[in-house]
Amino acid sequence: RLCSDAVFIRGDLEQYSYYSRMIGDIIEEKAPLYEKASIDEFYLDISGMDRFFGLQKWSHELRDRIIKESGLPVSYGLSVNKTVSKIATGEAKPNGELHIIPDNVPEFLAPLPIRKIPMLGKKSDQLLRSMGVFNIGTLRQMPLPLLENAMGLNGRMLWKKANGIDDTPVTPYEEAKSISTESTFEHDISDPQLLERLLLAMSEKLAFRLRKKDKLCGTITLKIRYADYETHSMQKRVPYTAFDHEILDTARMLFEKLYSRRLRVRLIGLRLSELIGGNQQLSLFDDTEELSSLYQSMDKIRKRFGEKAVKHAAGMAVYSELKKERA
Repeated sequence: RLCSDAVFIRGDLEQYSYYSRMIGDIIEEKAPLYEKASIDEFYLDISGMDRFFGLQKWSHELRDRIIKESGLPVSYGLSVNKTVSKIATGEAKPNGELHIIPDNVPEFLAPLPIRKIPMLGKKSDQLLRSMGVFNIGTLRQMPLPLLENAMGLNGRMLWKKANGIDDTPVTPYEEAKSISTESTFEHDISDPQLLERLLLAMSEKLAFRLRKKDKLCGTITLKIRYADYETHSMQKRVPYTAFDHEILDTARMLFEKLYSRRLRVRLIGLRLSELIGGNQQLSLFDDTEELSSLYQSMDKIRKRFGEKAVKHAAGMAVYSELKKERA
C-alpha cells in the first residue's frame, strides 16, 4: 500500500555464489596475493609488480577479463592501502575504476562525507556529527588526543583512516580457516535417527559460531567412521550461508548418501569451510521476518549466557540419548 508500484525481484543466492567463485578463480589465476573479504569484495596486493607491469594497466585488463567472462559490472579502486582502495572503489561504482596515487590521497579523501570511512558505525557517525565533523578533511584535522578522549581506541582508528593510514595486510585467501566439530562414541551407534539428531546439534553449534564471527561458509563436509575404522567423507559446495536450517539440510543430504554400509558408526563429524566475511541475508520470498527475529534472539541469549543457553529440543535430547547408549 505504501509503495504500490514496487517491483519485487527474487534473489538467487546460488547464482551469487556461483559468480563469486568464478571471479575468485580469475583473480587467483592472475594476482600474486588476494583476500576474499566477502561474497562480492576482494582485496589484491600487487605491490612490487610495478617493476614488471604498469599497475593501472594490469588492473584494467583484469577488470576487463572479469566483465567479459562474467557479464557483471565491476568496479575497483587502486591506491596505497585497503582503506583508500575501498573508498575509491565506492566512488568508482557502479561500473568504473579509480586510481589514487599517494600524493593525491589527502585531496581525494578531504571532501568526502565521514560515512564513506569503512567500519564507521552509526553511533560514531552521530557522535562526530554532534562535534561538527561532517567530512573526512575535518576529521583529519581533529587533534588525536581529543578523538581518543571522546571515542577511545576507535577514535584513533578513525583518525588514521581519515589520514589515509592503514597498515592492515591483505590476508591470503588460502589461510581462511574452516570450523568443525565431531563426536567419537564410546560404543558404536547403529541408530540413523539418533545420528541425524546429532547432526542437528552440530549444525546449530557451528552455524552460531559462524554468525558470531560474521562469517559465511561455502562448503559443507560430512565425515563418518564405521566400527571397522573405515572412514568416508563427502562434501558439497553451497550458496554462502550461516543459517542452521540450511547447513542441516545439506548435512542430512550428505548423510543419506554417505551412510550406505549400514554398519555401526564409531565417529561422525561436520566441517564448514570456504569461509568468507559477511552476514546472512534472508530471502524476501522464502524466509520470514519471524525466522530472522528467532535467530537474532537466540544468538543474543547465547552471546550473553553461553552457547548452550538455548538449543533446539531435539539437539538437547541427543546427548542424553548418547549417555544412555553408553550405559
